[in-house]
Amino acid sequence: MSTEPTLRPERPFFSSGPTCKFPGWSLDKLDIKSLGRSHRSKYAKGRLKYAIDLSKELLGVPDDYLVGIMPGSDTGALECAMWSMLGNRPTTVAAWESFGNVWIQDAVKQLKLPNLQVLDADYGHIPDLAQIPQENDVVFTWNGTTSGAKIPNTDWLAPGREGITINDATSAVFAMEMDWAKLDATTYSWQKVLGSEAQHGMLILSPKAVERIESYDPEWPLPKLFRLKKGNKINTGIFEGATINTPSMLATEDYIMALEWARSIGGRKAMFERADANAKIVTDWIESTPWLRNMVPDPAQRTNTGVCMVFQGEWYDNLSAEEQAAVPKTIASKLEAMDIGYDFNGYRDAPPSLRIWCGGSVEAEDIKRLLPWIEWAYEALKNGTL
Repeated sequence: MSTEPTLRPERPFFSSGPTCKFPGWSLDKLDIKSLGRSHRSKYAKGRLKYAIDLSKELLGVPDDYLVGIMPGSDTGALECAMWSMLGNRPTTVAAWESFGNVWIQDAVKQLKLPNLQVLDADYGHIPDLAQIPQENDVVFTWNGTTSGAKIPNTDWLAPGREGITINDATSAVFAMEMDWAKLDATTYSWQKVLGSEAQHGMLILSPKAVERIESYDPEWPLPKLFRLKKGNKINTGIFEGATINTPSMLATEDYIMALEWARSIGGRKAMFERADANAKIVTDWIESTPWLRNMVPDPAQRTNTGVCMVFQGEWYDNLSAEEQAAVPKTIASKLEAMDIGYDFNGYRDAPPSLRIWCGGSVEAEDIKRLLPWIEWAYEALKNGTL
């Protein structure tokens, strides 16, 4: 495409986190009655509890599971689960992109877990999860935020297995159905699929996870931010709006507004459908574009949120490694400067790539309008005119 496109995305927000605000979002729509109040006040605590209850409702979390608000975004919630529950039996940590590799480093260098099995794979691939012994505790990332590779199913987790399962679902919830019966600790952050504000995470615990926490004291010290017990019992207050430390009520109200929007359009099923439709637009375009390929070769393992693509073809293959790395950066930078699309360059540790967020808060029409601009920028770069 040598002619510059004419249609521009109305909302050029394609970042994979924090992600796009939902359509119609406006700051003046926030409920601000909790601002300037103690988070322990009856009203503010009620709003925190409402955020928890609405999250549980929309995600279809079983009634006997606990849902709590944690500090430190998904990272804080996930590491709290690791620090609180791991260490008393063999553990497997499986990873296929950068954030999963952080959990590997936590297990190896920080917790120094004995009897540790590490499974990893290159970007775009998933390791053989059937290698995991069912008696092991398991830490894994449902959807690879920086690689675009997701687990296609949970068949590799046996029903009633002995070990606990810790699931980083931050770029999966509200886009993919969770198999709650096989998940013991599930975490996510407000700023991913719902496009809310950052710094707060969610921790969802099964009865099996609660039993592990209550019956096991790890040998390492637990920071205050990770302490889920009061005496020898789970601190149920955390799961009723009494957060461990002071939350941002402004961020809480933004999260509530995003949850209410998701409910208004049909709940998580509607969010799934929007993400699927958005991802199909991008994946079909990749398939029809000879100088691109999906980073994930197996269609069953391709995400419907952060779709990642790499370059190919004679012109690109003849570039030096340094020149190849500059291709997606140059395209993304040019279109950002033109206010066509923001933050869709690939992750810094991933192979040179582009990554377009397709979660449910993004409008399909904006994605359709972005893609011709990428084609235009690629051809201009190839012809030396960008």
